[in-house]
Amino acid sequence: MRAKLFIALPAALAISSLAAAADITQGDTIVVTATRTPIPLSDATVPVAVITREDIELSLSSDLAELLRFQAGIDIGRNGGPGQATSVFLRGTESNHTLVLIDGVRMNPSTIGGAAVQNIAPETIERVEIVKGARSALYGTDAIGGVVNVITRRADERHIEGSVGVGSFATQSWRLSGGNRGIDSEFGFSLNSQSTDGYAPRIDSDIERGYDNLSANVYGLKRFGSTEISVRHWRAEGTAEYLDFFLNPVDQDFENAVTSIALESRLSEEGVSKLMLSLARDEIGQNQAPDFVKSERLGLDWQYSHAFENNTVTGGLYVVDESASSLSFGTGFDEDTLIRAVFLQNQLSLGRHKGFLAMRVTNHENFGSHTTWNAEYAFEINDALSLNLGLGHAFRAPDASDRFGFGGRPDLEPELADERQLSLRYTPDDRHSFDIELYANNIEDLIEFNFETFTLQNLDEAEIRGAQIGYEYRGENFVLRADLVRQRADNKATGARLLRRAERSATLSYTQSIGAHRLGLSILAGGDREDFGGSKLAGFVVANLTGQINLGKDWQLNARIENLADTEYQTAASYRMQERSGFVELRYRWQ
Repeated sequence: MRAKLFIALPAALAISSLAAAADITQGDTIVVTATRTPIPLSDATVPVAVITREDIELSLSSDLAELLRFQAGIDIGRNGGPGQATSVFLRGTESNHTLVLIDGVRMNPSTIGGAAVQNIAPETIERVEIVKGARSALYGTDAIGGVVNVITRRADERHIEGSVGVGSFATQSWRLSGGNRGIDSEFGFSLNSQSTDGYAPRIDSDIERGYDNLSANVYGLKRFGSTEISVRHWRAEGTAEYLDFFLNPVDQDFENAVTSIALESRLSEEGVSKLMLSLARDEIGQNQAPDFVKSERLGLDWQYSHAFENNTVTGGLYVVDESASSLSFGTGFDEDTLIRAVFLQNQLSLGRHKGFLAMRVTNHENFGSHTTWNAEYAFEINDALSLNLGLGHAFRAPDASDRFGFGGRPDLEPELADERQLSLRYTPDDRHSFDIELYANNIEDLIEFNFETFTLQNLDEAEIRGAQIGYEYRGENFVLRADLVRQRADNKATGARLLRRAERSATLSYTQSIGAHRLGLSILAGGDREDFGGSKLAGFVVANLTGQINLGKDWQLNARIENLADTEYQTAASYRMQERSGFVELRYRWQ
């Protein structure tokens, strides 16, 4: 199959062309994940949240999961401290219903479901775009709850930047990055190291478990007239220590990597083409046993966009060859899967009316053809108030672990989702903004573990209903954001709650500028949640305090107090979360 992909590459180059131009003015926040093309955030017909580089630097977060946990509508389930298995639940859906991309390339492995967000170092990230809602029509399987697109860092000008940090649990970190951007070329790199002795992750053991992670990000770009070619490579590798079922101390080595080569050509003022060849790897190897899981995905993704007077049409092809293998307790599997897809979408703008239509036909080697779609409409009622409506149909094909891993069943059916959402946004001036989001998602054949038979099974239907209310105020020197979420995620047949998702949550963030310095306060209040074995986890309130002090032109001191009130809480049964702890970092930038 890989030979076929490389044969297809020159053929696709012959027709090459992508993303069309929207009316973008200086100062607009630009997003690409909602439509696969660059558009102003205000033009998105689906809710999109953006975590900026400024947000990332102030947070001093240890990984992507720490960045996401204070975002409204996201629940994090974590098996202890740094490097431990982490799940992301977006809008009440399953953790493997959140598609994670690295620079537009699918990171979710072909085994064990969700992406390893605990291994993505924030220092390699420029920004994160979070699209809330079904997006299988744009990205295929897994995108039932939404999409998290991690955009890695690029140089804005010639610079060298470095930092060293220390903190609780014998945590040490260092980073070095550099780059240069010219008229016709760009180059940059980032190296990041983190190590920690950690703390005791299990509430029934005092054994501490540590973690180390060495991450690298390299990119290069060259322009030839109206064509540019770019190469990106992101990789994280290290060791995560943990406790097994019998509380024995064990550890495993991991490697996550995404590499892509993209060719983008502007064929005319209206038409742009992008062709991307990518390779994603995900590997875990046990150090006390021969057990391992490994997945590799070679993909070819081509799209062409053409901008007309009032609409932009985008279409493309997607071909991927997945390989997945595993060995666990003496049994395993080795599976290859071919997936092909064609997609077509249209972005329409007529005065105060905006529309988005998308359809994708996916041919999965093991589950046949599935058609997914999105239909969205936005209406600007007046200059301050806008209304958005959306419908979507998405699916997720069972992965190799679902079918052949522990408790797996080869006869599992794909999960099918039908989503509806409505949102209102009121922005009376440059300082205030209010938004309300209502969403409903019905998922047929949801795959869950049956503890009576110790196998996976398809449920008849899961029903998710939710609402989010948010308010933001931008003052002269501060920004305040508050969100409330109320949702239900249930097995429709039995009424039982789906696991590890809170029914109520609230987030508050406050950022204060004091001259050249900044302070930040983030608060998360999470309601109770159900977990495996009939466990019920109590609600909690946790707060982080962060600060940045500029020490002259080139030096900066950053600090974070995690869990300010020293709250004892769990997001996964039997696993404790981090106690009150502190971290400091000294950063230098030369340009």
